[in-house]
Amino acid sequence: MENKTRNWILTTVAVLLLVGFLYFADNYLDLYIVRILNVCAIYAILGMSMNLVNGFTGLFSLGHAGFMAVGAYTTALLTMPPAVKKQIYYLAPLMKPLDQINLAFPLALFVAGLLAAVVGGLIAAPVLRLKGDYLAIATLGFAEIIRVVFTNTQSITNGALGLKGIPALTNLWWSFGTAAFTLVVLRSLINSSYGRALKAIREDEIAAESMGINLAKHKTLSFVIGAFFAGVGGGLLGNLLGTIDPKMFSSMFTFNILLIVVLGGMGSLTGSIISAFIVTIANEVLRFLDESINLGFVVIQGKVGMRSVVFSALLMFVVLFYRHGLMGETEFSWDRLLASKICRRTRALFRKNLQQRGVDR
Repeated sequence: MENKTRNWILTTVAVLLLVGFLYFADNYLDLYIVRILNVCAIYAILGMSMNLVNGFTGLFSLGHAGFMAVGAYTTALLTMPPAVKKQIYYLAPLMKPLDQINLAFPLALFVAGLLAAVVGGLIAAPVLRLKGDYLAIATLGFAEIIRVVFTNTQSITNGALGLKGIPALTNLWWSFGTAAFTLVVLRSLINSSYGRALKAIREDEIAAESMGINLAKHKTLSFVIGAFFAGVGGGLLGNLLGTIDPKMFSSMFTFNILLIVVLGGMGSLTGSIISAFIVTIANEVLRFLDESINLGFVVIQGKVGMRSVVFSALLMFVVLFYRHGLMGETEFSWDRLLASKICRRTRALFRKNLQQRGVDR
């Protein structure tokens, strides 16, 4: 009981500190840093949603970029003012009634998630009969189909020209709030009977089916929920960047999210969050490698692409020492943190300092 009370107090303090940091960042930090923090939170949402499918259910899906595209275009079209739509759709007019619809941002995000979930459900019906590499190829192919469709539907998505003038409605409160909501929902799902069924399917489909688990139902549920949050994440990203086009949602985008999932740990939501922040911030910190570095006495000429080389080497180094990711299949907990060697040593040093002060007095 004491541990539960302590954990509740620590969680409350951590949430209050996060809210205070978000207020400080939103009002006093540079816009560049604020944008990076927004991207970190959005990538955390995408990483957790992909981890539900790949890590907890054991499905090798590579269709996340397609669901993100559905969410990004839906949210953009529903939040853009009619006057802006009329300006950018000059090759072919936007179809009715989309040309006059202008919804509130939260409602647009919800609709985007629902539409992405519907698309995910339609794809799940034929695709989830496959396994392993065949499933990966099929989902990757569907994601590319979505991208090609968006490139050629001029009267809906504006084709290859993309959408510009999207309202910049995404802020730290929306991105971090949605990330927290995603974590709570997915963790509740995983700790429920449905989550235990998903883990059973991951471990052994034949044994899970023999225990009475409906494979098609639970796989589709995981796929649809993952697609929903991918669509919401795509909507947040579109309204953060202010401009989107079909090329943004290529297969490389999916591989970036998969990198976050693998690095954080397949089967760990908090691992995906930690990995999202590490990968996003490291990519920005290493940006100086692509530019010339002036040390005062010598100028080192930068090489375009050197950032990717160094970043890949660092990832290989991490994977060598953490083969199952930073968190593996475990989640963050206060009990594990307080029982770690670092905390024990810190407490020992603190007690030693108190004892020395008592002797000195």
